Amino acid sequence: MSADDSSKKKPKNSFTIIKDDSNDGHGGYGAGSISLENMSSVIVDPNEDRAYVDMAAMHARSEIERRVKYFPEKDAVPDGKLYWIVWVNVERGENGPYYAGVAGSELRVDKPNKRAYKSMAEHVTYMEKSLKGKIIVEHMDDHSKKLLGDFLAEFNADMWNNSTDELKKALKV
Repeated sequence: MSADDSSKKKPKNSFTIIKDDSNDGHGGYGAGSISLENMSSVIVDPNEDRAYVDMAAMHARSEIERRVKYFPEKDAVPDGKLYWIVWVNVERGENGPYYAGVAGSELRVDKPNKRAYKSMAEHVTYMEKSLKGKIIVEHMDDHSKKLLGDFLAEFNADMWNNSTDELKKALKV
């Protein structure tokens, strides 16, 4: 490819994720994009009894997601360990910030055999639902929900206290 050919290529900007509204409403570059500034990804690991923030999961690059081949069926990963990537969105209410949207997406990872199960459609849908303030954790096992609830309460007690009763009840804390 010559230098002239490369200058004719148009950039592909069909979907852009930006930190803030850089266009200030003018409708130019970045219009229709989503801000993920108030979202975090929390990994719940019921195998190790822990939950932790791993922002690399926002781009499918968390430690548990790397160096494995993904399959669209759970049956393809019979020895996979259960993990949850939980999309947590924070909003500001009249009493201050709170956990507004919380949605957990399943992951099954078999590191020794380098295989994993993940439904990309579910991850994207749940991320979007979390951004809209939805609580979607009913499909998570009770142990994982408790780990998540304990983690959120300990991570920031004020945000936990400002959160809805719906969230607290859903996480059984």
